[in-house]
Amino acid sequence: MSQTVLYHFLTAVPEAAAIWSALLVLALGLLAVLVARPDRDGAADLEPDPVDAEALRRADLARYADEVAVAAAGAARTARRRRERWLAAQNEAERAWAAFDQAESAARRLAGATALPAPRTPNTPTEYAARERWLHHAAMAAHWRGDLTARQLADVLAHRNGWDPRRHPAEQEIVLARTVRDGRRAGWEAAAERERRAWREAELAADAARTLAAEAYAAATASRPVPAPRAASATRMPVPATARGARWRPARVG
Repeated sequence: MSQTVLYHFLTAVPEAAAIWSALLVLALGLLAVLVARPDRDGAADLEPDPVDAEALRRADLARYADEVAVAAAGAARTARRRRERWLAAQNEAERAWAAFDQAESAARRLAGATALPAPRTPNTPTEYAARERWLHHAAMAAHWRGDLTARQLADVLAHRNGWDPRRHPAEQEIVLARTVRDGRRAGWEAAAERERRAWREAELAADAARTLAAEAYAAATASRPVPAPRAASATRMPVPATARGARWRPARVG
């Protein structure tokens, strides 16, 4: 009995050892595969996919093109507003010039009348009161027309800054015409300066709009996908008639 057990033990030990050795070799092989696989995956991650990189680049270009297009549209609106503002300032300057030219002509015409002798009137309190009333009435009318400012009207009514109600109405009319002319000249110069400033702003806005429009066009063009080149179709060469005839011509016998 003991010999049988010993026999079975001695015959089973080598088989078990062989099985365990095979299992150990298989386990070591699997372990080596698992250890080597992350390296290959990491190497694959380090190398970007060209398709994904191109898609990301196209997405960035499309986003940039949209942003530039929005900026270009805003710049175009700004350029239109500033151009309209410049046109309005130009019309205002032209009206101011026309008003100044009219006042200049009136002042020149009245200045030419100074060569004539002033009419002689009695120097009485009634005459001076009438002259004062005329001056106040003329100044008020000029103020309501916009030819005299409130401060200038106050100077006339207070008889300040050279306004003398004792002068003859002809002389007062000349002084009033010159004052109106000087005021309209100042208004025209201010309007002309505003027109020049509006023109510069309109030009700058137009340049910015043109630059952004060109940039938007370039960005939109760059963001479009490039069409794949078409494969050249194979061209069939025509077979000469002589060759066709030679191909089908039967051979002579004899």
